[in-house]
Order: sequence, then structure tokens, then C-alpha cells
Amino acid sequence: MPTEFLRLLIRRFALLLGAYVLLRLGFFGLNYAVFREASAGQVALAFWHGFRFDLSALLLLNIPWLLLGLVPSRGRGWQRLVWAVYLLLNSFGLVLNLVDWEYFRFIGRRTSNELSTIGADVQRQAGQLLLSYWWLLLPLGVLLAALWYFYPMPDGKRQATSHKLQTNDGQSNFQQPTANRYKLAATIAVQLVAIAGLAVLGIRGGLQLKPLRTGAAFVQQPAVLGHLALNTTFTFLKSLGYAAPERKEYFGTQQLLRAALAARPLPQRATVPLPGRNVVILILESFGSEYNGVENPGRRSYTPFFDSLATRGGLLLPDHYANGRRSIEALPAVLAGLPSLMEGSFITSDFQTDEMHGLGSLLARHGYQTSLFHGAQNGTMGFNTFSGMTGMQQYFGLDEYPGAANSPDFDGHWGIFDEPYLQYFSRQLSRQKQPFFSTLFTLSAHEPFGLPAKYEGQLPTGPLAIQPTIAYTDLALRRFFATARQQPWYDNTLFILLADHTSQSDAPDYQNLLGEYKTPLLLFAPGQPLPALPQPRISQQADVPATVLDLLGLPADGQLLPFGSSVFDTGTSGRALFLSGGSYWLIHADYVTELTANDQVRLYPYQRHQLPATPLATPDPAKLRQYGDELKACVQFYLNGLADNTLYK
Repeated sequence: MPTEFLRLLIRRFALLLGAYVLLRLGFFGLNYAVFREASAGQVALAFWHGFRFDLSALLLLNIPWLLLGLVPSRGRGWQRLVWAVYLLLNSFGLVLNLVDWEYFRFIGRRTSNELSTIGADVQRQAGQLLLSYWWLLLPLGVLLAALWYFYPMPDGKRQATSHKLQTNDGQSNFQQPTANRYKLAATIAVQLVAIAGLAVLGIRGGLQLKPLRTGAAFVQQPAVLGHLALNTTFTFLKSLGYAAPERKEYFGTQQLLRAALAARPLPQRATVPLPGRNVVILILESFGSEYNGVENPGRRSYTPFFDSLATRGGLLLPDHYANGRRSIEALPAVLAGLPSLMEGSFITSDFQTDEMHGLGSLLARHGYQTSLFHGAQNGTMGFNTFSGMTGMQQYFGLDEYPGAANSPDFDGHWGIFDEPYLQYFSRQLSRQKQPFFSTLFTLSAHEPFGLPAKYEGQLPTGPLAIQPTIAYTDLALRRFFATARQQPWYDNTLFILLADHTSQSDAPDYQNLLGEYKTPLLLFAPGQPLPALPQPRISQQADVPATVLDLLGLPADGQLLPFGSSVFDTGTSGRALFLSGGSYWLIHADYVTELTANDQVRLYPYQRHQLPATPLATPDPAKLRQYGDELKACVQFYLNGLADNTLYK
């Protein structure tokens, strides 16, 4: 027979499980577009599957409370202490999950170790985040009130008058016969051992060989429901004390691995199209394909200048995809050709001391002056550190901007508004020795989507808060190019424009896995026609280093990673790689390949920025093997190469 305090423990824990069901309902409702392809039965199964993750997360989070709650004391002070610990610990869990009601829309996954890796950035933005998402305090207040009100106390009372554990006949333990006391003590001991065993079992998620992991949520189809089955408490706690990704051994020899990897060295060209050109890369915050008109005929465009550049001299790659969903994942891909194939970012991982070469060091070897510009506070997302790792000789952050945070151009949140910062960028380029290689990362299209006062109400609006800021970034680009055309370096420069990742969406045809990674890539060389583009051509951010070296006619000297290739390489139709929902994904012009957390390989037909909810029932066996082996080779080379620091060996 369970003791009174064991029954109380179960009731209190059940209250938490109920709260997490409500959190999951809210998460589902606010992010319904992500899960709309799933049937009602599949959604219900995801909720059921989620109990396993809720048990694990709540047990792990509440270890201090569990230990205190097992002490069989009715003392008023003691019970209040246990109650306070319960509310304190679970307030943190509630906040984590409520944050993801909104944050999930931006990063496409549950929050993990962001607080420990970019915590300083979050702290600086705490005030404006609270102002933007104040309404999340309402469900937080309701849930906390429910935990406070329904929290069961001994005998149903919030205050106990006796400090003695009473038995059924009204006598204290010390007044019971010795045999009864021994029997009660034995019962309590057995139950404590049972609770400890069940707690350990619950935390590890069952009796399987390995403890429960995030990837286990994505076994169900469609895989996107894994985000619904998970809870943020689980993903956050599991990311603490970051552990290196598990090694993979799909191929027993380096020869087999290299053959399956399908790496493309730089193609041999008879003529060099753009020798000695300056190179300017503009990484545009959240500038997803969904917002432009050139890729969406008939739909409202928020980027008229980008559209004109793409149709009047620029070369737009229509099947381009980002390698991640976060800004911190874009820079390694664009500057070093390193896609994001692990849950954490490379910049904040233990691998950041690995050998790493980027366009900065490769071009500096050929006399280029190199620099990176980002108008946010120096140190944001570790960009300054990573730029040095990839050979950027100079870093320009908020501290280098005239007036810094006291400048009238400061947006009050992240850094300098895009329009003045791009003008500043143009002036700085005019001071650099040619040839130069410079990268700029914009920031105005980042939440909280603020605009300079003079543009309030002056830019195209839509149902999403981000859309006017996309229009503002496009305006800033227009004025940057107008200024740059007057500079002596302009006609001798290759411009590359691309987004770091996607963001908010109101277009149903983009609300699927491929749509969440669909971004534009535009190459523009004033007065110089670029080589013909092989069709069809899949491209990714990690193709940028090989493409730049190819256009400039420069060698890689063995310092180019094998994941990307030049977009002008006629020997391949290209590929794109990313990690999402616990699965690895490989995009080709005919099929999309998925490698699940339990190493199953699935094929989907490729259609630009659209992916079916279910894989092909009878895929082509040859393609299934070929693309499955290629994806496995990329994953093994990536993970083991990082672990052994052998990416370039």
C-alpha cells in the first residue's frame, strides 16, 4: 500500500504532466502550419509519444524536489520549502516551453543550448523581447497559478498542525509498537528504492540500450511531428554539458568513404572569367525566397531592387538552400564550406579549435585584403572569433562604427540599422587596398523587426511583422549599390547576395521542410556576363567558397572542404545538406534523401521548396543506395572529421 507521501508525490507529478499537455497544445496551435499535413490520428500519436519525453524531462528537472518530497514530514515549514522548490524549478521549465511557442517559428526546432552559447546576446535583448512577447506572461501566469492552487498538501491542507507522521489509529510513529514501526520503515525503504529505480528508468526513457535522445522523437511519420512530441525542457537539459556528436562508421575503409562522398574538386577551366576581382559577400538576415518576386511570380514582392538585380545582369540560382536555420550556422557554411550537420553550432562547439580554412585565408594568400562587417555588438554569436579562424584580417562590429551604441543609427536592440551601415560599408571598402574580399552581415530583418522612425508606415506591409523590415533591407541594398557605383572599385567587384536562413512564413507552399530552407543566391559582376549555369542546379551556402575560387581561377591547395562544389561545375547537378528533425537530408535535382536517427534511408521526389509529407513507398533501389551512401559518407566524414580534426587530411 503506497504511503501517504508517495501518493502525494504521484499527484504532484501528475499535475506537472497535465501542465505539459497544455504547453504542447499551445505549441501546436501557434505553429499549426508546420504540422498541417499530419492527420488527426498522427497528431494524437505525437501527443502520446510526448509523454515519454515529458516524464524524462520532468524527472530530470525535478530531482531536488523529488528528494525533498520523499521526506515523510508534515511540518509546515518543511512542506512550504518543498512547495517553493517545486514552483521554482517548474517555473523555469514553463518559461522554456512558452518561449518556444514563438522562437520555434524562427529556428524551426526546439530550443537547446542557446542560453549557454549565446546567453549574453539573449540577456542584452531581454527587455525588447519582453515588450514584443509580453502576452506569453498570460499563459505563464495561468499555469503557475494552477500549480500553486492545485498542489496537494498532506490531508488536503496547506498548513499542517502536527509535525508527527500519524497512522490510521491516531498514534504517532513513536507510539506504535516496535513491530509496526519496523514494518512501516521497511515499507518506506522498499518504496524509496522503487521510486529511485523508476526515476532512473523514466529519465533514460526506458530499458533500451541507450538513453532517450532528441532524435528518437522523429521516428514517427511525418517526421516533423517530432517537434510536437518533444518539449523544450528536454532539449535544453539534454544540451547542457555539451557532448560531442556520436561517431559514425558506415564505411570500413577510407577508400569506400571517399568514393561514396562524391566530392568535387574545382573544375578545370580553359579560361578564367573573373581574374583578380574584388569579392563582396552580402549575407542578408532572414532574406528568405518567400519574400521576393523574382522567385514567386504573381505574388507580392517585398524586394523590388533584389528582383531587378536578378533580372538585369545578375545570375539567380533558383534551387538554392541554406545549410541551417540559425545565423550562427550560416557563417561557417558561407566562409568555410562547412554545413551544419550537428545539433549545436560549430562556432560554440568544442571543435572550434580544429584546423579550419576559409575564404579569408585562401584569398589572403593571393594578396587579398580581407574583412568581415557586422553591425551588432562585438562578440555577438562569436562572429569576431570565427572570422579570425577563417582568415579575415579585420573585423568591424558595433564598436568600430562611429558613435557605436550612442549613434543615432543604433536600432536600440541589435546594432546599426541596415541603410546607414551599408553606406558605412561602402566607405570602408573605398579605403581598402584592392583586391579585397569583404563580407557583410545585415541585421535589421531580425526580431523585433524595428525600423527607423522615418520609415514607419512608409514601406510595404503584410500579415507578418518581418515583411516591412525585408522591404527596408531591400531599400538599403538599392542605396548601397547606388553609392557603390560611384566608387572606383565597383566595376572590378564580384557581388554575392544570399540569406543566412528563412524566418516567418505566410505562404502555404513554403510551409514544409524544403520551404524552411529555401533562400536565394544571386551572383552579380558589373559589366561581366557570368558563365552559363548548368541546369538543373541545386546549390547551398557551402558552395560559396568553391564558386569564388572557381570564378577567380585560384587553386584550393587542399584547403577546400568536400561538401560543396562550384555552381559552375558542369560535371555535377549540385547538392544541399542539412540536419533537421533529428534526420540528415540531402537534396539532389531528382530526389531528396533522408537519413533518420535510426539509420533508415528514405527517398522523396524533389520539387522546388516543396516536400511531400511521406516518402516514396517504392523508391528506385539504385538511387536509394547511391544517395543513401552519399549522405552517410557526408555524415561520417563530417562527424568523425570534427572529432579527429581530420577534415583536411
